[in-house]
Amino acid sequence: MRPRLDPSRPMFAITLVLATLILFPAIWCQESPSYESCGPARCGREDFEYPFWGFGRPQYCGHPSFQLTCESNVPVLRLDSVDYRVLETDSSTHRMTIARNDLWENSCPRYYCNTTYDSTLFNGNNFNPENVSLFYGCQENIPVPATAVFRLRCDGNRTGQSTDSYFYRTSAFVPEIGSLFVQCNNSITVPVDRSNANVASEDDLRKALQAGFKLEWFAYNDECDNCIRSNNGRCGTNSTGPVCYHRVGGSSSSSSLGIVLGIVGGVIAVVIVGCGIFVCQRRKKRAIKEASPAQTETKAILTVGLSQVQSSNTSYVTSTIPSFPSSKTSEEFGKSTYFGAQVFTYEELKVATDNFNDSRELGDGGFGTVYFGKLLDGREVAVKRLYENNFKRVKQFINEVRILTQLDHENLVKLYGCTSKRSKELLLVYEYIPNGTIADHLHGKLANSSSNLFSWSIRLNIAIQTADALAYLHKSGIIHRDVKSNNILLDKSFRVKVADFGLSRLFNNVVTHVSTAPQGTPGYVDPEYYQLYQLTDKSDVYSFGVVLVELISSLPAVDTSRHRLDISLANMAVTKIQNHTLDELVDKSIGFETNGLVRRMVTLVAELAFRCLQQERDMRPTMKEVVETLRGIQDDELNTQKAEVLNIVVDDGGLLKDHNTEPASPDYGISNKLVGGSAPNSSDG
Repeated sequence: MRPRLDPSRPMFAITLVLATLILFPAIWCQESPSYESCGPARCGREDFEYPFWGFGRPQYCGHPSFQLTCESNVPVLRLDSVDYRVLETDSSTHRMTIARNDLWENSCPRYYCNTTYDSTLFNGNNFNPENVSLFYGCQENIPVPATAVFRLRCDGNRTGQSTDSYFYRTSAFVPEIGSLFVQCNNSITVPVDRSNANVASEDDLRKALQAGFKLEWFAYNDECDNCIRSNNGRCGTNSTGPVCYHRVGGSSSSSSLGIVLGIVGGVIAVVIVGCGIFVCQRRKKRAIKEASPAQTETKAILTVGLSQVQSSNTSYVTSTIPSFPSSKTSEEFGKSTYFGAQVFTYEELKVATDNFNDSRELGDGGFGTVYFGKLLDGREVAVKRLYENNFKRVKQFINEVRILTQLDHENLVKLYGCTSKRSKELLLVYEYIPNGTIADHLHGKLANSSSNLFSWSIRLNIAIQTADALAYLHKSGIIHRDVKSNNILLDKSFRVKVADFGLSRLFNNVVTHVSTAPQGTPGYVDPEYYQLYQLTDKSDVYSFGVVLVELISSLPAVDTSRHRLDISLANMAVTKIQNHTLDELVDKSIGFETNGLVRRMVTLVAELAFRCLQQERDMRPTMKEVVETLRGIQDDELNTQKAEVLNIVVDDGGLLKDHNTEPASPDYGISNKLVGGSAPNSSDG
């Protein structure tokens, strides 16, 4: 017999839906005294409404991130600890023009902070601003191109230093600037409107800074537009989101009529639904009472017969009627593959990792913990357990699976499979790489035990294989986004397996960058990424440059115990290369001082690292060029070139200069000025 549905359940659900649809406008369009409190407030010559609050407008009248202060009739908005003057706002287009308050009267700020803002709340890229870079505390009388770089007059008492200061526009960039301004203590980048970007003097700079730049805000824009235009209300927020306030007793006739009709309609709907439920229940009771004795008897016979069958043939029932767990498994893991990856159950991975035992932990990253596991088929695996099973994690989970299943390269870690996205936890199953990371061998837990094994030839092989894997990713349209020594695994033969694509993004080859909030690991992040929030494959090149320096020096990318100017290994390396003191950077155990061939190869790799670490991404090579250069160094082909055919040399000022207008070719030689002193003969040691 087909089971009879309880008519009260769907009717009750319908009642809830109708009540929600009817009452929701009344909830959103609250009649509240807040309407009067949330009127416009004036500061200076500007009237401010939502999303701004402050100086008389309560917080519920605006968005939490848009608090204004009115200082001497100047509206000031704080973004990321920097104060900005609000010059103009337009609620209809959600746009405003702001200017740095600390640079309003004086181009030399007290504190050095870049101009940054939350990309989830603001967008400035649509207005195509021009970036102006300001450098402070520079060495005196550094040679600068007069047509692109201009001097600032800074008060030493204000900046804490009386040495030279300069500024230049990004569009006016010339190759020498990236090296010249390494000699400055501090720098900031400030966007200005492109119409005011033709700055050729300090007065031009001040006018451009005071004219400010434009931003578009995102603060429940659609909801608030609807509140203002459709409901004649005023927008605000509470702990749950946007709220639309109406004038108490003074709503427009259309709004009042709508609310009255909504309430009347709600009452009628509830009465109709209630009557329907009553009638259905009466029919159900009548049907039960009218059931014949014969039907009752037949039902009893069937019940007894089924009981006898179950007791006499238990194995048959068990084999033909699936158990509840099996049904759940079938529903959750109905597909054996996911984007081509095997789907594992949570239970079997729990067994494989001994219930995610702490003793099985291999590593801990930004998105999850990795455990060693052994599957029932004998395979040793690394199981990545994401920290949280929420929408953001599911999105990242799907992204990683999708990317890894598309890739096939001998130097990329292989993905065996994953759990379903509806699983109790999100788990990824990788091949197990048993020999740790290059960070472990260079300056981590394996550094002492592997110092004799981690020779220069092994390090160079690691650099080539890593670069080859990254070049393959870039060719496949993928940016890794988190290249670092902890994400480069090694097998027992010291072969590379690049891992952790959790931050990767597919990008269209037509698009030049991916705009996003800064992500990655301190010490490895592209400096332009922090300034422009634009990510390209050249960001991976910069991070790989840091890895190259780690391979040369055996030092970590960030170490707060070092001198403050050397905390960042990238900065430390650039400085030592420019000062011809590479020998102070290189790990002595690799034979740099005893083997002339090693000395030349290390120095060439240092030059390559220097190119990768250029502040301007256009000056960095591509990963394809990096691979070609490293292979040439390994084959010792570059060492036969003579010094006079250098594409990159070191001049007497300690700066690397490109003598060609085209990007430097991998076929260049080397100057001993990089390392200071004379190089030993190649036959030494």
